[in-house]
Amino acid sequence: MERIAEAIMLSWGGKRILLAFGAGALFVMALPPFNFFAVLFVSFPVLVWLLDGASGPADAGFLGRLRPAFATGWWFGFGYFVAGLWWLGNALLVEGDSFAWALPFAVLGLPAVLALFYGVSTALARLLWSDGLGRIAALSAAFGLGEWARGYFFTGFPWNAIGYAAMPAPLMMQSAELVGIFGMSALTVFVFSAPALVGTRRGAVAGILAALVLFSAHVGYGWYALDRLDTTDLQPSKAVVRIVQPAIGQSAKWDMAERERIFAKLLQLSAVPPREGKPRPTHVVWPETALPFLLTENPGALSRIADMLQVGQTLVTGAVRFEDGVGGAPPRYYNTIYVIDDEGQIIGSADKAHLVPFGEYLPFETLLRRYGLEPIAETFGGFSAADRRGLLELPGGLGAIPLICYEAIFPDLSHVSDGRGTLLLNVTNDTWYGNTPGPYQHLRQAQLRAVEVRLPLVRAANSGISAVVDAGGRIVASMGLGESGVFDVDLPPGAGDFSYIKNRQFNFGLIIVIMLGTALWSRRRKRQGLD
Repeated sequence: MERIAEAIMLSWGGKRILLAFGAGALFVMALPPFNFFAVLFVSFPVLVWLLDGASGPADAGFLGRLRPAFATGWWFGFGYFVAGLWWLGNALLVEGDSFAWALPFAVLGLPAVLALFYGVSTALARLLWSDGLGRIAALSAAFGLGEWARGYFFTGFPWNAIGYAAMPAPLMMQSAELVGIFGMSALTVFVFSAPALVGTRRGAVAGILAALVLFSAHVGYGWYALDRLDTTDLQPSKAVVRIVQPAIGQSAKWDMAERERIFAKLLQLSAVPPREGKPRPTHVVWPETALPFLLTENPGALSRIADMLQVGQTLVTGAVRFEDGVGGAPPRYYNTIYVIDDEGQIIGSADKAHLVPFGEYLPFETLLRRYGLEPIAETFGGFSAADRRGLLELPGGLGAIPLICYEAIFPDLSHVSDGRGTLLLNVTNDTWYGNTPGPYQHLRQAQLRAVEVRLPLVRAANSGISAVVDAGGRIVASMGLGESGVFDVDLPPGAGDFSYIKNRQFNFGLIIVIMLGTALWSRRRKRQGLD
């Protein structure tokens, strides 16, 4: 182990770049659909040893001394994001003639930008670097802060935060209730970096012991939390939810000639009788932008929906909502969830608040449109963001917290300010990404939102993966990627306690303080010659 560590520390040039890039790319094997989290015991020790040898010349100035550490983290992040997000390019090929030119920017450009967060993290960690356990703590704190920043800066894009790699199954998801995804990211780095101490000996016993305690506590709390959910007398819901997964091809979705066929398929699937002896669904859920037209342009659509619904049933569907411009302004379009009752009346709606940059809207629109750029979802000229978010009231006393598409990756969006809510409602259209890891990664992140707020998740995806998840993150029922059909599920009970939100924020801060304190203490001892 010591020889391997020394060889990695002393590597330089192209070999060092390849090691950092490869360690980051290997990391992706810990994510869905692979879930082989043991690779982290390779990726992070390699990163630690690379950083051990990443000190700049003493006379290079402050930034010059940090440049090698930044470059190491950047190449590690670049490998991770290229291997983990390559499938984004699939969305550009749906309309190949229009967006194929942008493929390198999606597959390489976005990872290059996201890797900056990891470069800054490793540079920050290198400021507090020492020979023993302290450097592991410094790296843990720096990555925790880096992932938190990635979740908020430049509209935020916390996709595949490091902590998801340590949560491949519900038993290992429960700690997110206590520390959130960013706290889990910091702890994941600490636990899986600890083996690096064996290669350099200093602090190995204390580091490995601390990692074992943390990992054991992680699994132990998972067992305790799931047992608590299973033995607590939770108020059962009387709702029976039907998820409709139509598997409509993205190229056909807004084809004028296909709209009637698509709408008829949605109505037909929704009207399928329940299995013998099973109750009929009380709520039917269609995916994001399932309606292939504007309701205002198809006045008969609501009547046909009313004819399909039985008395007491409710349809919840994704759709595009149109709003006239004010004072000569152009019309506005919203990515919306509609609630429609059995008489064909719209009784509720919620608009998407967090739009996808370059996908649903164009940042710096006036400037970039001059150069011929447009959002990928350009069918209606792009979308506008909701002015506010709120609870979506559903018949049957249900309060749905709306999460449209990738809003499910943002922890702050999985609750509302008044602390109410009985379920998370995620409608999405992952058809853009085809049969790639993207839909699996998206589902995993939505699962974690259910754990964090202890509410069931109802998820309808156009071509998968649709699922109903209980408050423990366990998938109760699902439909595979690319399949077409319906499934009915009794809505699992929720144990929502939004007080955990403030606790998680405090606990995350406490983790960072402890890690930084350990790093500073270790560095001080090194300077005093005590280590």
